Formats: sequence, structure tokens, C-alpha cells
Amino acid sequence: MHNKIDHFAIATASLEEGTIAMKDALGVEVPRGGKHAAMSTHNCVMQAGNESFFELLAIDPEAPDPGRVRWFTMDDPATMARIAKRPRALCWVVNTDDLDGVIAASPVDLGEVVTFTRGDRSWRLTVPDNGHLPEGGLMPAFIEWSPGPHPSTGQQDLGVRLTGVQLTHPDPDKMTALLRAVSADHLASIAQGPEPSLAFTLNTPNGPVTLD
Repeated sequence: MHNKIDHFAIATASLEEGTIAMKDALGVEVPRGGKHAAMSTHNCVMQAGNESFFELLAIDPEAPDPGRVRWFTMDDPATMARIAKRPRALCWVVNTDDLDGVIAASPVDLGEVVTFTRGDRSWRLTVPDNGHLPEGGLMPAFIEWSPGPHPSTGQQDLGVRLTGVQLTHPDPDKMTALLRAVSADHLASIAQGPEPSLAFTLNTPNGPVTLD
């Protein structure tokens, strides 16, 4: 299987607040993206280099209740409390050409596979029923796009580049083994720490920036 970083998400209490905060931090205004009707969320997006993209994600206040738990802990009170203070690193998503193979190889449950569509594109994404990601969010979600150019190629390039995904875990050897099983251990650096944490390092018009 061929796996690479697809995109990474920063959660914010509102897109308006998040756009302002990211402009201060990164030196660019992240353009509006689209809505996720199945999850009642919406986003701002931009290219992040190497056919990947940066996503600023918020609950859509104009959307109805999705009738299910939103993805990536967006409904979790702890996440809501964290992003009420400032935008926070939420999750990372790995692009694969063999989603079924990844699921079969994974030592942990990656969740159900949900198919999403927008326009003439569709994608299959792992989404745990409870809205959480394994290992405190350090295990990525996995995505498989329908044939065609990667969606980042249609997004604005504002000079922001992802340079690293940094994971902190109480047992880094365990985390490395989990990622190795799904051919993703080469996509992140892993350090030891008292609790799981996630950060993204970026090159930006404001210089090197870490978002955690």
C-alpha cells in the first residue's frame, strides 16, 4: 500500500475566530472551503505542499443536528473546552490507495468506513462510531479518494508547507508499532510524554510555526 499525509485539521470554535487566529500565527488568511452535511461541520482550506492540505474545521452553526456523533471529537466537552480558548491541533489524515488493506492490517479498530461526496468527487474515510480516534487522536484517520486529481490541487497556495507531524505518547514504542502496522510510521515523529498530544510544524510567511 502507498500511504502519505493527505491533510491535517485544526479545530476552532468558529471559522471567523479561527481565520483571525491563523492569520496572526501563519501570516495568511485561510480561504473558505465547504460544508460537510453528514457531520454538520464546515471548513477553510489551503494547500500545504506535496499534495496535502491544511484544514480549519468548526461546527457549522447553520446546520441541523447531524443525528450522529461528529467526527474527530468535535462533540466532546474536552475538545470544546480546549478550542474555546484557541484553535487546536485536532487530527491528521493519511491518504491510502488500499483502505481495506489498512483496516485489515490495523491492530486497533479504526472505525466504520463512511463514504462522502461533494460534486463529482467522493471519498471513503475511517470514522469511529464514538467520534474519537484511537490512542487519544494520535492514530490517524485514513482516506481513499475516488480517481482524479488530489483536491489540494484546486486549493489556493499561500506559501504554507507542512514540515512535520509530531506525536507525544506515554509509550512511543507502542505507538511506533501501531503506525508501522498500517505503513504510516514514516509519516510522523514520536516522542515520550505523560499524555497523548499532537502538533504540526509548518513553514509559513511568518517563518517556522508549530500548531498544537
